[in-house]
Amino acid sequence: MSTPYLGEIRLASFSFAPKNWAMCDGQFLPINQNQALFSLLGTTYGGNGQTNFRLPDLRGRVPVGFANDFPQGQAGGEYDHTLTASELGAHTHQAAVAVVPNTATPTGSQLAQPGKAAYAAAPTATMAPIAVSQVGGGLAHTNTAPYLTVNFLIALVGIFPTPN
Repeated sequence: MSTPYLGEIRLASFSFAPKNWAMCDGQFLPINQNQALFSLLGTTYGGNGQTNFRLPDLRGRVPVGFANDFPQGQAGGEYDHTLTASELGAHTHQAAVAVVPNTATPTGSQLAQPGKAAYAAAPTATMAPIAVSQVGGGLAHTNTAPYLTVNFLIALVGIFPTPN
């Protein structure tokens, strides 16, 4: 491996951090022992900025490139999500009835034959239960895309990066 930049993050297929590297697991490091790295990261990922700072925590996360809508250090997303009515796409359901329509001018709770206006008088028949029942369980669904777990490591020692 070539000499890394200080603070550079690399992927590894092994489950430990080699010498001069640390796991990107959100651990706190003392500033007095990691002053150069602190000068690059500051408290972007947490810490009190007086005695400690935090490394990025990439466990179970997908890294996203910096952009105006995604400032460095921002964490977001959710593992599970429960849909609300406002998130459902517009759609319709067909009505089902318990009695087959056979009259142009029905009485009770029947629908008229096709082409006739539908109306209802005092109910004497009930709609089929499926026509008025709730559907869905109201439970959360997982937002996980297909994945392969690896480890993210951050260089604790390396070439100090300079802009341009």
